[in-house]
Amino acid sequence: MGLLREAGLVTAGRGHAGGWRISADLAKVTLRQLHEALGEPALFAVGNRHEHPECLVEQAINAALDTAFADAEALLLQRFESVTLAALAEDFARRHGAHRSEHPHAT
Repeated sequence: MGLLREAGLVTAGRGHAGGWRISADLAKVTLRQLHEALGEPALFAVGNRHEHPECLVEQAINAALDTAFADAEALLLQRFESVTLAALAEDFARRHGAHRSEHPHAT
């Protein structure tokens, strides 16, 4: 949360009613900004098993996969630029309302 605070996206309150709060305009904050504020963590949990393999076949495969992963990451980051927190909040509210309608006794 500290990284998000440093980026000006959240604030922390103290005391009984304290806690973390979003302090930025939800319509202006994108998933890309969150990703950058969090230090640009890896987007994929898959990749090459060996960075410097001796096998020429594995080298060729790794080169192809590196390009594919780089292309996929660029596409995903581009999509992140168009998804705002406001859009996510609106989608959540819609889904939550539908869920409550379907399950009126659920908490």
